[in-house]
Amino acid sequence: MTLKKLQVVQSGERTNVDGKPVSNVILRSISDNDYAALRPHLEFVTLPSHLILHEADRVLEFAFFPNRGLISLVVLMKNGKMAEAGIVGVEGFTGTLAAVGLTCSPLRAVVQITGDGFRVPVKALQSTLESAPNLQLMLSRYDAIRGVQVAQTAACNRLHDNEQRLARWLLMTQDRVDSGRLLITHDFLATMLGTDRTTVSLAAAVLQRKKLIQYTRGAVNSLNRNKLQESACECYGVIQQYNGKLGLK
Repeated sequence: MTLKKLQVVQSGERTNVDGKPVSNVILRSISDNDYAALRPHLEFVTLPSHLILHEADRVLEFAFFPNRGLISLVVLMKNGKMAEAGIVGVEGFTGTLAAVGLTCSPLRAVVQITGDGFRVPVKALQSTLESAPNLQLMLSRYDAIRGVQVAQTAACNRLHDNEQRLARWLLMTQDRVDSGRLLITHDFLATMLGTDRTTVSLAAAVLQRKKLIQYTRGAVNSLNRNKLQESACECYGVIQQYNGKLGLK
């Protein structure tokens, strides 16, 4: 199951006030009344690679709803090292804590694959939620399911081997960007998997020898998705099962 199958409205049926089409799954799935309340606050933005959207432990100014691309959520340590806490694509949004009334986040949100989407001032989002029950429900469900993703990722990083973890992460990313070609670096993969570049290279080499991926500098091409799923650990299936519980099938 890919996130593309969760789409309920064709892209372009909803736009912001400037006429920019909406592809974000949440924004396309909420009720017409709730979308109308939020629409005046949707500002279209480009999301270039490496742009930091939220800095850890800073006040949340905006929530971001991606149309395309990939945003990574990372935990920063005092020594500068980082580890994956989650990824966000067309299915979700960043700034989830704002949806439950909080004003800061312990995570850094940074664009890893170039895309675009909409940003909403946190104050405007929180004000809209007071009279938008369907939107509140959707955002709360997404936050809960992202929590499942974080918990499953923590277990995965502790219990599964590097090849399984890399396959799981590549599948999750493909689902969100709807592409078999991922423009990602060794360093980024190492951060997402909580390891180093050498370990990533070794894991990628195993998958490449099996003809599941083609791994070149700065890009990974999926050659056989079905076989890649077979090589992934059980965590991919668990996370996808909960994605389906969003009610967006």
